[in-house]
Amino acid sequence: MLNGKTIAFLVAPEGIEQVELTEPWQAVKQAGGTPRLISTERGRVQGFNHLDRADTFPVDATVEEVSAADFDGLVLPGGVANPDFLRTVPEAVGFAKGFFDAGKPVAAICHAPWTLIEADVVRGRKVTSWPSLRTDLRNAGATWEDHEVVICSSGPNTLITSRKPDDLKAFCQAAMDAFSG
Repeated sequence: MLNGKTIAFLVAPEGIEQVELTEPWQAVKQAGGTPRLISTERGRVQGFNHLDRADTFPVDATVEEVSAADFDGLVLPGGVANPDFLRTVPEAVGFAKGFFDAGKPVAAICHAPWTLIEADVVRGRKVTSWPSLRTDLRNAGATWEDHEVVICSSGPNTLITSRKPDDLKAFCQAAMDAFSG
């Protein structure tokens, strides 16, 4: 399904909700794609199980070393600290925005849409997220819905969003469908 396709996973150096990284990562691999971990710094990133430290993962490249042109799609895992940090780094925001500019699919779960708000790419789009982002997304011009997965194709690309780890099965399926083209 994803043979020959490379999917970027954009994360901060720490604060990533681990399961929101590892389950989509495994789904990409199982579908025959190549996942690549992109961050703002080289080295390893720190996953979390809610507020508890979990595993670390090696970074493949930094946002300064790659562009959306190098990938077929983007996954934005959640965790509160992860997207909160990413939205303060112009290169990370620009990297994410590049997928919208190029018309490539983006999948964001939980708190990850914070990065998309900063990139100004949710205006006019239907989305979901962790409930605490509802007002932020509405203020950014999105229509927020309370569903396990929302697939929006009414913009320059397909945007897949989900609320939380419990939605990962639906999120991964929708993302793989979008990435397969």
